[in-house]
Amino acid sequence: MPIVILVAYAIGSIPFALLIGRVWGVDDMRRVGSGNLGAANVLRVSGLTAGVLVAVLDIAKGALSVTLARHISDEPAAPAAAGVAAMVGHIYPVWVRFRGGKGVATAAGAFAVLSPIALAFVLPLFAAAVALTKYISLGSVLAALALPPMAYLAGSSMATVTAATVAAALIVFTHRTNLRRLRTGVERRVGFRAPAGPASHGASDS
Repeated sequence: MPIVILVAYAIGSIPFALLIGRVWGVDDMRRVGSGNLGAANVLRVSGLTAGVLVAVLDIAKGALSVTLARHISDEPAAPAAAGVAAMVGHIYPVWVRFRGGKGVATAAGAFAVLSPIALAFVLPLFAAAVALTKYISLGSVLAALALPPMAYLAGSSMATVTAATVAAALIVFTHRTNLRRLRTGVERRVGFRAPAGPASHGASDS
């Protein structure tokens, strides 16, 4: 299993937000908007097309990691471990000094393979929360918290349920600043374009 975890971590570490941002003319996405290497920051700084592209690629990182694990290892827990490792790679990418995104899109890709039924119930919750409140961070946290019980109810393996619990904890942890900003009413809503100036690390991003 160690090779599975290392491969998944390496895949998760690919900083697509940084790379796509450069194609769109932003030298370092870590220095603008929220400063996070996630699709939401790219969306605000570089626009819809760039943001969607980064989201798709980050989702693919999670899905690919789990799929490869199923082919590389015969251990039942390997795919779930790979999903978590891809998330950790996205959040703490070795290629860019361990400063990445918040893991939401990569988690979605991983659980699209690990527990598609659970994800099918969680995604509408995310979409509804964002549509009603305009807070991507709130939708991300609510969806993350719903994932473990939904994975359990969907009949997923214990390894997958455990991975969902770890993923939820990671997402809540990476959104801790956003949660504080939500409590104080200063969290940035989706739809407001971020200026391409110095990063404001408390801003919403996923």
